Amino acid sequence: NCMKGLILAMSLLVCSWIVAGESPEYLKAISARAERIVAPLEIESKDRRARVHALVMDQYRWLHRVHHERDAELEKFDAKIDREKVLEIEEATDAKVNARHATYVDSLASELTSRQVDAVKDGMTYGVVLLTYAGYLKMLPELTKDQKTYIMAQLVEAREIAMDGGSSKEKHGWFGKYKGRINNYLSKAGYDLKAASKRVEAYEAARKAVVLEEYVFESAPFP
Repeated sequence: NCMKGLILAMSLLVCSWIVAGESPEYLKAISARAERIVAPLEIESKDRRARVHALVMDQYRWLHRVHHERDAELEKFDAKIDREKVLEIEEATDAKVNARHATYVDSLASELTSRQVDAVKDGMTYGVVLLTYAGYLKMLPELTKDQKTYIMAQLVEAREIAMDGGSSKEKHGWFGKYKGRINNYLSKAGYDLKAASKRVEAYEAARKAVVLEEYVFESAPFP
């Protein structure tokens, strides 16, 4: 009887993993993902570190589940024919995600500094904000202070939405939309983005020919 009970319990557990899409492999993967995000924060307290890890991991699990439920519902309808129903499902999911987002960020803020919270957000979005911002600075070094501020603000806003994406594609998609907005803003300001991009590509190509680059003197004996 004990053996039968154990087998039944294990069967129910496996079924729950299948229904929720949370196999042991999945849980191990998101635990590792959460660890990659939490480790650079250098949290001294082991208890606090464990709590933050649990918050990040639980957020990934929740997002996975809610997007899985959304996609399952959307599959029942034709996006072109049942547009109103599709929109209703998407809006309902967005409302859930937005409410959860605020709670999640508040929970992180109760454990971390504002800089660490931003680091978690960057970790959940592959560091796209800083990488993209650096790309714009390289492409357009003549940007004004106000233009730089605008670009960063747009990327940070994109990050706030992208961190709730259900997949890598969805996350990058949000940054793509905001980069389009930034590019339009810069074009109206008179920047030729295509020409600037080609200049950067040419520079990077030329850099590949450099075998070694270093200072002749670390401390020269003359002015």
